[in-house]
Amino acid sequence: MDDKSNKLLFIPVLAILFVMIGYQYICPVDSTSCRFRSGHISGTLSPLLSEFSPGRDRRDPDENLPGIPPSRFNFTLEDLERRMDFNISGSDVIVFLHIQKTGGTTFGRHLVRNIHLERPCDCKAGQKKCTCHRPGKAESWLFSRFSTGWSCGLHADWTELTNCVPAVMNKKQRKDAPLKRRNFYYITLLRDPVSRYLSEWKHVQRGATWKTALHMCDGRPPTPAELPACYSSEDWTGVSLVEFMACQSNLANNRQTRMLADLSLVGCYNLSSMSEGRRAELLLESAKRNLRHMAFFGLTEFQRKTQYLFERTFGLRFIAPFTQINSTRAAGVAVEPAVRRRIEALNTLDMQLYEYARELFLHRVQHCHQQDRRRTRERIRRQRRRMREHRASQAKQWREEEEEEDGTEEEREMMMSVTEDYSSQVVQW
Repeated sequence: MDDKSNKLLFIPVLAILFVMIGYQYICPVDSTSCRFRSGHISGTLSPLLSEFSPGRDRRDPDENLPGIPPSRFNFTLEDLERRMDFNISGSDVIVFLHIQKTGGTTFGRHLVRNIHLERPCDCKAGQKKCTCHRPGKAESWLFSRFSTGWSCGLHADWTELTNCVPAVMNKKQRKDAPLKRRNFYYITLLRDPVSRYLSEWKHVQRGATWKTALHMCDGRPPTPAELPACYSSEDWTGVSLVEFMACQSNLANNRQTRMLADLSLVGCYNLSSMSEGRRAELLLESAKRNLRHMAFFGLTEFQRKTQYLFERTFGLRFIAPFTQINSTRAAGVAVEPAVRRRIEALNTLDMQLYEYARELFLHRVQHCHQQDRRRTRERIRRQRRRMREHRASQAKQWREEEEEEDGTEEEREMMMSVTEDYSSQVVQW
């Protein structure tokens, strides 16, 4: 009975294998000449054929580029090309704009501990800051939390950094040295707005305040009337999500857009300077423009692509690969659909900014991969051309050597014939 059931099971297995082999023979991998009428493999064979197909990509999901449609934002070649002529030995400086709860702490540590450098950053145990000097100079090439500290204020935004960084860098050099003209390359990370908002709420719930942040704009910090506090005690420990969302002056709302925009365009924190709609429009457009013109930005949700794009932009290489960590505190928060919609409404500018940033980021990665493949094909083409020229040169040399050998043989035969004729004549004489 068992033998009979085994035989019955063996028949469909053989049938499936036969169909698979026949399909691979008739429609080889990467062939576009064989299509089913629906344009895809249909029926129950689709998962089987795709699973056993030799061309199946089994890399990490973060390494596979998703299907990217044509840009809806009309990105230009200048928007996509991001290869900076960064001179770490000269006067170039990378400035990291660290937005709260976007994975900036991890990325900041990568910058000071995980890059192949001629002169690695000096990170001593027990100290938060590292010394990141240029080769042969006591001068920093990196402006970040873990290299220069919060020199422009705690979590300084674009408005603060662009007005503060040049002066701070000049103060750090020797007093007798002439002022240098530096090139500043601004970089940042962005994150899905809902996940970032929930992560900030959990962080504040544990006691974080960031109340020492300066929020400098047009030469002054905001007044208490312009930026009212959301809590009256020392911190907001234990705050519920409902309370967190209820505070209208909560800086967690649209934080990414505000920190990337030029706040001078909207009267800084003075909400009465223009209508709410006009203010939102100017903030979003400014944030998009600054993000687009930054030397580099990455996305928390795409760690490997962020690493790849940074390395290609600056010509630097990380020692260890980035890792994608999805088990965050925000990921562990279960929110009802109505609550999620409320968070999206509070962060409507960040939602639009992130959609723009994600598309720009993925198109930049795709553009870089296309360039890399083009260079690889050109390098292979040059190598093949050199090999053909080398083989042609060798063949020509061999022909010349054979012709020389043939000529020498003919001369030898002629000499022998002349000698034989002469010898016969001598005998006759």
